[in-house]
Amino acid sequence: MIDTPTITQVPAQRTATIHLEIPGMDMPKHMDPAIQEIMRVLSEQGVQPNGPMFTYHHRMPNETFDFEVGFPVDAVIQPSGRVKPSELPAAKVARTIHHGPYEGLHGAWTAFGAWVKENGLDTEPRFFERYLGDPSQQDPSEYRTEINRILRS
Repeated sequence: MIDTPTITQVPAQRTATIHLEIPGMDMPKHMDPAIQEIMRVLSEQGVQPNGPMFTYHHRMPNETFDFEVGFPVDAVIQPSGRVKPSELPAAKVARTIHHGPYEGLHGAWTAFGAWVKENGLDTEPRFFERYLGDPSQQDPSEYRTEINRILRS
Protein backbone atom coordinates (compact mmCIF):
# COMPACT_ATOMS: atom_id res chain seq x y z
CA MET A 1 0.00 0.00 0.00
CA ILE A 2 1.26 3.50 -0.84
CA ASP A 3 0.22 6.95 0.31
CA THR A 4 -1.07 9.49 -2.19
CA PRO A 5 2.08 10.70 -3.99
CA THR A 6 3.23 14.32 -3.73
CA ILE A 7 5.75 16.57 -5.46
CA THR A 8 8.35 18.19 -3.22
CA GLN A 9 11.75 19.87 -3.31
CA VAL A 10 14.50 18.22 -1.26
CA PRO A 11 17.68 20.05 -0.22
CA ALA A 12 21.16 18.65 -0.75
CA GLN A 13 22.25 16.48 2.16
CA ARG A 14 25.76 15.42 3.18
CA THR A 15 26.09 11.63 3.52
CA ALA A 16 28.37 8.72 4.36
CA THR A 17 27.96 5.91 1.82
CA ILE A 18 29.23 2.70 0.31
CA HIS A 19 28.80 2.29 -3.44
CA LEU A 20 27.57 -1.13 -4.59
CA GLU A 21 26.91 -2.61 -8.02
CA ILE A 22 25.35 -6.01 -7.44
CA PRO A 23 22.67 -8.35 -8.80
CA GLY A 24 19.30 -7.63 -7.20
CA MET A 25 19.08 -11.11 -5.74
CA ASP A 26 22.35 -10.45 -3.85
CA MET A 27 20.94 -7.37 -2.10
CA PRO A 28 20.19 -9.17 1.20
CA LYS A 29 23.73 -10.49 1.59
CA HIS A 30 25.38 -7.10 0.90
CA MET A 31 23.10 -4.61 2.64
CA ASP A 32 23.60 -5.50 6.31
CA PRO A 33 27.42 -5.72 6.08
CA ALA A 34 27.50 -2.34 4.31
CA ILE A 35 25.25 -0.75 6.92
CA GLN A 36 27.38 -2.18 9.75
CA GLU A 37 30.58 -0.94 8.07
CA ILE A 38 29.20 2.59 7.69
CA MET A 39 28.03 2.64 11.32
CA ARG A 40 31.46 1.43 12.50
CA VAL A 41 33.27 4.16 10.53
CA LEU A 42 30.88 6.85 11.76
CA SER A 43 31.41 5.70 15.35
CA GLU A 44 35.20 5.71 14.90
CA GLN A 45 35.00 9.29 13.58
CA GLY A 46 32.60 10.47 16.31
CA VAL A 47 29.79 11.18 13.82
CA GLN A 48 26.13 10.26 14.30
CA PRO A 49 23.63 9.70 11.47
CA ASN A 50 21.14 12.56 11.36
CA GLY A 51 18.39 10.78 9.46
CA PRO A 52 17.22 7.42 8.14
CA MET A 53 19.29 4.96 6.16
CA PHE A 54 18.79 5.30 2.41
CA THR A 55 19.68 3.81 -0.94
CA TYR A 56 20.44 6.20 -3.82
CA HIS A 57 20.23 4.52 -7.21
CA HIS A 58 22.26 5.96 -10.10
CA ARG A 59 20.12 4.28 -12.76
CA MET A 60 17.12 2.05 -13.14
CA PRO A 61 18.12 -1.54 -12.35
CA ASN A 62 18.73 -4.12 -15.05
CA GLU A 63 20.81 -7.22 -14.32
CA THR A 64 22.45 -5.23 -11.53
CA PHE A 65 21.63 -2.45 -9.12
CA ASP A 66 24.10 0.49 -9.16
CA PHE A 67 23.56 2.40 -5.93
CA GLU A 68 24.90 3.91 -2.74
CA VAL A 69 23.71 2.78 0.66
CA GLY A 70 24.24 5.31 3.39
CA PHE A 71 23.17 7.69 6.12
CA PRO A 72 22.84 11.48 6.18
CA VAL A 73 25.42 13.18 8.41
CA ASP A 74 26.11 16.72 9.60
CA ALA A 75 29.92 16.46 9.48
CA VAL A 76 32.27 15.73 6.61
CA ILE A 77 33.60 12.23 7.12
CA GLN A 78 37.02 10.98 6.12
CA PRO A 79 37.10 8.09 3.62
CA SER A 80 37.74 4.78 5.35
CA GLY A 81 37.73 1.45 3.50
CA ARG A 82 34.61 1.38 1.34
CA VAL A 83 32.95 4.25 3.23
CA LYS A 84 33.15 7.58 1.40
CA PRO A 85 31.70 11.05 1.89
CA SER A 86 28.93 11.73 -0.60
CA GLU A 87 25.80 13.83 -1.01
CA LEU A 88 22.16 13.36 -1.82
CA PRO A 89 21.64 16.13 -4.39
CA ALA A 90 19.04 18.86 -4.14
CA ALA A 91 16.19 17.84 -6.40
CA LYS A 92 12.52 18.10 -7.15
CA VAL A 93 10.99 14.68 -6.52
CA ALA A 94 7.77 12.76 -6.76
CA ARG A 95 7.38 10.96 -3.42
CA THR A 96 5.22 8.41 -1.69
CA ILE A 97 5.42 6.13 1.34
CA HIS A 98 5.13 2.35 1.07
CA HIS A 99 3.61 0.68 4.15
CA GLY A 100 4.59 -2.92 4.78
CA PRO A 101 7.41 -5.42 4.34
CA TYR A 102 10.27 -4.82 1.93
CA GLU A 103 8.99 -7.69 -0.22
CA GLY A 104 6.12 -5.39 -1.19
CA LEU A 105 8.39 -2.67 -2.57
CA HIS A 106 8.19 -3.99 -6.15
CA GLY A 107 4.41 -3.60 -6.12
CA ALA A 108 4.71 -0.17 -4.49
CA TRP A 109 7.14 0.98 -7.19
CA THR A 110 4.79 -0.37 -9.87
CA ALA A 111 1.82 1.55 -8.45
CA PHE A 112 3.95 4.67 -7.97
CA GLY A 113 5.31 4.39 -11.53
CA ALA A 114 1.74 4.23 -12.86
CA TRP A 115 0.89 7.42 -10.92
CA VAL A 116 4.01 9.17 -12.28
CA LYS A 117 3.04 8.18 -15.84
CA GLU A 118 -0.65 9.15 -15.40
CA ASN A 119 0.47 12.57 -14.21
CA GLY A 120 2.84 13.10 -17.16
CA LEU A 121 5.92 13.60 -15.00
CA ASP A 122 9.34 13.60 -16.65
CA THR A 123 11.68 11.59 -14.43
CA GLU A 124 15.40 10.95 -14.42
CA PRO A 125 16.76 7.41 -14.11
CA ARG A 126 18.02 8.26 -10.60
CA PHE A 127 15.84 7.51 -7.58
CA PHE A 128 16.15 6.89 -3.87
CA GLU A 129 14.49 5.15 -0.96
CA ARG A 130 14.62 6.10 2.71
CA TYR A 131 13.86 3.45 5.31
CA LEU A 132 11.85 5.14 8.05
CA GLY A 133 11.92 3.65 11.52
CA ASP A 134 14.10 0.88 12.91
CA PRO A 135 13.37 -2.55 11.40
CA SER A 136 14.85 -4.24 14.46
CA GLN A 137 12.14 -2.56 16.56
CA GLN A 138 9.17 -3.14 14.23
CA ASP A 139 7.08 -5.92 12.81
CA PRO A 140 7.57 -6.00 8.99
CA SER A 141 3.91 -5.04 8.54
CA GLU A 142 4.79 -1.71 10.20
CA TYR A 143 7.76 -0.84 7.95
CA ARG A 144 7.54 2.47 6.12
CA THR A 145 9.72 3.13 3.08
CA GLU A 146 9.81 6.56 1.45
CA ILE A 147 10.23 6.17 -2.32
CA ASN A 148 11.36 9.07 -4.50
CA ARG A 149 11.69 9.61 -8.26
CA ILE A 150 13.86 12.56 -9.25
CA LEU A 151 12.08 14.86 -11.71
CA ARG A 152 13.81 16.53 -14.63
CA SER A 153 14.16 20.30 -14.30
